[in-house]
Amino acid sequence: MDKVARRQIALWLLICSAMVFSILVVGGVTRLTHSGLSIVEWKPLIGVVPPLNQSEWDETFDKYKQTPEYQKVNHQMSLDEFKGIFFWEYWHRVLGRLIGVVFLLPFLYFCWRRKVERALVPKLLGIFLLGGMQGAMGWYMVKSGLVDDPRVSHYRLTAHLSLAFLIFVAMFWLALGLLAERTRTTSDATLRGLQRIGFWLLILVGYMVVSGGFVAGIRAGKAYNSFPLMNGHILPPESFVIDPWYLNFFNNMALVQFDHRLGAWLLAFLVPWFWWKIKSAAAVSATARRVATLLLVVLLVQIVLGISTLLLAVPVGLGAAHQGGAMLVLGMLLWLNHELRVAREWRL
Repeated sequence: MDKVARRQIALWLLICSAMVFSILVVGGVTRLTHSGLSIVEWKPLIGVVPPLNQSEWDETFDKYKQTPEYQKVNHQMSLDEFKGIFFWEYWHRVLGRLIGVVFLLPFLYFCWRRKVERALVPKLLGIFLLGGMQGAMGWYMVKSGLVDDPRVSHYRLTAHLSLAFLIFVAMFWLALGLLAERTRTTSDATLRGLQRIGFWLLILVGYMVVSGGFVAGIRAGKAYNSFPLMNGHILPPESFVIDPWYLNFFNNMALVQFDHRLGAWLLAFLVPWFWWKIKSAAAVSATARRVATLLLVVLLVQIVLGISTLLLAVPVGLGAAHQGGAMLVLGMLLWLNHELRVAREWRL
C-alpha cells in the first residue's frame, strides 16, 4: 500500500472514530434525559424518517403510551414534552446509521480501487461486524425497558457502551498503525517496561469504562454525592447486603460506585507516575513525551468532571461530558501506547 492510500484510509478511520465519539456523547445525553425508550420500534430503513404531521405524531405518542415508562413515570407527559425526548433517541439512532454508511461506502470504494492491502481487509470487516452488533445490542437494550420495568437492563447498557469503546479502539488503533508503522520488538529494557505499563493502564481504563457502565445503568451516581468519602465512609457498610455476595459488584449502588472510584484513584496516581517515567527515559521520542503530557492534562480534566458530576448528582451536561472524557482519555492512552512502539523511519 502506497503512502497516499495509507493516509487516505487513516483519515477515513479517524473521521469514523470522531463520529463514534460524537454518538457516545449523544448517547450519554439520551440516557441522562431518559429518552432511550421513547421510540418503541426498530425500523433500520424507514425509521430514518421521523413523524411528519400531527396524525403521525399522535400515532407515535400512542405507541409510547403503551410502555411501562409512560404508564409508571411519564403518564402526565404532553405531546410537546414527548417530542423533546423523542428527538434525542431519534438523532442517536440516525447518527448510528450514518456511521455505518460513512464506514461502509468508503470501504467498498477503497476495495474497488484496490487501495486496501489484503491483511487489512479482515480487520475492517471485523469493525463493520462490530458496528452491526452494536446496533443490535442497542435495540436489545431498549427492549429490556419495554416490558415491565421502565429501565433498560444495566447489563445490556454496559455491553452497549463497551462495544462503542471497542469499535473506537479498533478504528483508532488501525489509523495510528497506518500513519506510523510499529516495531514488533525492542532491545531497550526501559522502553519495554514503559510499553508494559502502558498496556496495563489501557486495561485499567477498560475497567473504568465497564464499571462506569454499571454506575450509569443502576444510576449509582445519584447516591453518595460526597467526595472523597462516600457519606463519611471509605467503603459504605451496606456494600455487601445483597445475597449472593458477588451480585453486589453489579447491583449494589454502594459497591458499584466504590469500584468506579477505586479505578479513578488508581489512574490519578499511576498516570502521573507513568508521565514522570516517560519524561525521564532517554529512549522515548519527543512525540511520545508530548502525548504523555496531553494524557495527563486530559485525565486531570476528566477527574474534575467526574467529581463535579458526582457532587451535583449527575446533571445532564456534566454527565455527558464525563462520558465523552472517558473516550478522550482512552484515545490519548492508545496514542501514547502506539508512540512507544513506533519505528521512526516508517512515520508518514
